[in-house]
Amino acid sequence: MSNHCLDCGTCCVTYRVSFYWGETTSHEKGIVPQELTKAISPHHVCMKGTQTKPSRCVALLGEIGHKVSCSIYEQRSSTCREFEAGTEACNKARLQHGLSMLEIS
Repeated sequence: MSNHCLDCGTCCVTYRVSFYWGETTSHEKGIVPQELTKAISPHHVCMKGTQTKPSRCVALLGEIGHKVSCSIYEQRSSTCREFEAGTEACNKARLQHGLSMLEIS
């Protein structure tokens, strides 16, 4: 099966990517580069670029709907790791950016 995410990227320009600050490198076991995040509460951060509209995650490379990648893929947050192609949230983002819905079985 092909990786539909490499031809999409709409989630990275639609949703705020927020997560617990302990996932950042400011914490001893964190992996998300702290310098790419912005504090949004005492215990949560978001990826820079996703806190406002229009949004675009600072780690996103490429052109939406054509060829994209994540510059910190191996260090991405749990929010990104848990987001799945073909879900309602995915398809909502795809439709907002003019892409067809995915049907993943």
